[in-house]
Amino acid sequence: MGNEARPPAILYFGNDWFAENRTSSHHIARQLADEGYEVYYIECPGLHIPKGTGRDLKKIGAKLFRFLQGATPVAPRLKIRTLLQIPFHRFGLVRRLNRALILATVNGMMRREGINRPISWFVIPHLSPIVGRLGERLSVYYCTDDYASLPNVDVEAVRAMDEDLTRRADLVFVTSDALFGPKQLLNPRTYVSPHGVDVEHFARAQNEQLAIPADVAGLPRPIVGFFGLIGRQIDLDLIDYLAEKRPSWTFLLIGRVSVPAEQIPRRPNIHMVGKRPYQDLPAYGKRFDAAIIPYRPSQFALYANPLKLREYLAMGKPIVAVSTPEIDKFADVVKIAHSREEFLARLDEVLARPSSADEARRRMDRVASSSWEARRREILDVVENHLDARRDEEKVVASF
Repeated sequence: MGNEARPPAILYFGNDWFAENRTSSHHIARQLADEGYEVYYIECPGLHIPKGTGRDLKKIGAKLFRFLQGATPVAPRLKIRTLLQIPFHRFGLVRRLNRALILATVNGMMRREGINRPISWFVIPHLSPIVGRLGERLSVYYCTDDYASLPNVDVEAVRAMDEDLTRRADLVFVTSDALFGPKQLLNPRTYVSPHGVDVEHFARAQNEQLAIPADVAGLPRPIVGFFGLIGRQIDLDLIDYLAEKRPSWTFLLIGRVSVPAEQIPRRPNIHMVGKRPYQDLPAYGKRFDAAIIPYRPSQFALYANPLKLREYLAMGKPIVAVSTPEIDKFADVVKIAHSREEFLARLDEVLARPSSADEARRRMDRVASSSWEARRREILDVVENHLDARRDEEKVVASF
């Protein structure tokens, strides 16, 4: 914690705390609270433009309710505070109104909670205008994606905000080498911090006593499994091709579907069971004979460092994945494919025989040192060194 007995509070600007998927945003926030920091996780509206769907309206209603509740404890040293924002970021007037609304909300919370000189920590790019306006002693940008390549966003507006936040932040962390180069050009204080993984949680998939959920227990084997958001980044045409070529295999897809219904492949051996709680994923993963990462070729895939890759490995499962810069680093424990024909061939290899206990252990060992606790220490070593250096600078200035 440096030289101070009590660490500064952290204003942590992230996505929806109650989102279906547990992302690095959620894991890092919990890790900071476990380290002893008072973390105020400030839920920010997403980057995508609302479409007026029932799901969007339900989310807006839920966020309005949480906004009215104020800062709410959800774990030791971790409180949730919800922001309201107008989502049309491309308009200058809207951005100015959002900045005023955010500053009023956050400053009000700081007064009520007795927060002074916090650390501001951003996991989303669209709050760059408030950096340096909260009396913070340090600002951190933890960037996990090329946000402008996400579906249904205003590309130019998001890219501009992302670059602005990169320049303004005192420290920048990125989760992939592909993100590092562009970010370092904008801010020399940029560091690579790959995703961690909840090692013990996902290792439960190897526990013989763990019950397989009833809704998948009777599916025919072999089972080719996937969990995560089923959106435009997923190559559903590839999955359709695989299911057509291997009708005796079961393709089990777990997660919310965010693409139009007409884009979803319809085959009797493709089973989409919807989203499932994070705590249940190892039980579902236990049923996988192979796990897949079927990204569609895109800029998103180029910059992505898929968290599910480490989660699959922590379960000890055989993996077949498309080739991306970050996935290729795991070629010693992952079958890499460069075409749909090669993807099918790799699955044929994997499913030709059962995976041995030694093979499962080798995969698990590959990520054993990549726990979120380990990532926490790496990140905080950098943060606390900068805090110490800043305190020393302030002492020198005060001495004159």
